[in-house]
Amino acid sequence: MPYLASNTRYDSMTYNRVGSSGLKLPAISLGWWYNFGGRDNIENGRAIARCAFDLGVTHFDLANNYGPPPGSAEETFGTLYKQDFHPYRDELIVSTKAGYDMWPGPYGEWGSRKYLLASLNASLKRMGLDYVDIFYSHRFDPDTPLEETMGALDSAVRQGKALYVGISSYSPEQTRDAVRILRELGTPCLIHQPSYNMFDRWIENGLLDVLSDEEIGCIVFSPLAQGQLTQRYLKGIPSDARASKTERVWLTPDEVKANLPKVQKLNELAEQRGQSLAQMAIAWTLRNPVVTSALIGASSVSQLEDSLASLNDLKFSEDELNQIEKILNS
Repeated sequence: MPYLASNTRYDSMTYNRVGSSGLKLPAISLGWWYNFGGRDNIENGRAIARCAFDLGVTHFDLANNYGPPPGSAEETFGTLYKQDFHPYRDELIVSTKAGYDMWPGPYGEWGSRKYLLASLNASLKRMGLDYVDIFYSHRFDPDTPLEETMGALDSAVRQGKALYVGISSYSPEQTRDAVRILRELGTPCLIHQPSYNMFDRWIENGLLDVLSDEEIGCIVFSPLAQGQLTQRYLKGIPSDARASKTERVWLTPDEVKANLPKVQKLNELAEQRGQSLAQMAIAWTLRNPVVTSALIGASSVSQLEDSLASLNDLKFSEDELNQIEKILNS
């Protein structure tokens, strides 16, 4: 059946301004890092994407290497865009990134002008788009002058292949330098995409201050700590969980076991708030006004709906915040 978006898609979502720009993003955005690759069921991905858009999630976040295999998430998006979302292009924010390994040889990763612009061209072809709304430098390249990397982002905008540009996982100092260079080039840095959750709080050590000072947006990824801040691991590690898969180097069984006592206490607090643990964890990342949007993944429609319900209660009392700090520091 042809897809017709819900007439109520903008009724319940909150949209936050990205820094000092004219752009707004939904408070929760949909990441395509997992569950949309060539090894995944495309009909499940279609159901998730449709549900997200029907509930006001206008931002789909991708990268050249998302899959697996690399590039396949963008190909999946291209298929779904052609079949479902093409009529709604002007209502969508589509972002992609380049920085990680994509093809053999010295020009297949990092931050050279050669790699970034070639990667963007390939991403546009895979997705069937004339332009992306946001193009990111996915990681800082220590061996390429930052002026070259930022110059490539500036060129992407001037060539009409991106409307805005951003950076991901840059340190506070690297961020200040990147913002300055882009401003001098005439293409302001729109947004920074760092990891952030209760177990990974590195952005509190200076980056949030930089983003506030420079009036740059912030979209945080992994707000659920790769699934740890959900009920998924409360009774052990399921056989199909990320922590049980050897290729998921970001999350190990030992890490899950070490954090389990904290997760159990956090789950109790979430229940007292009338939320699932995932809902509380997402709401917690959005408590800081510098954070524009939380970037979530979803393996099912039900998981997506549960995560989006976090927007029903974003307020924390001082006592609740103190309890969370006590649990995390125990």
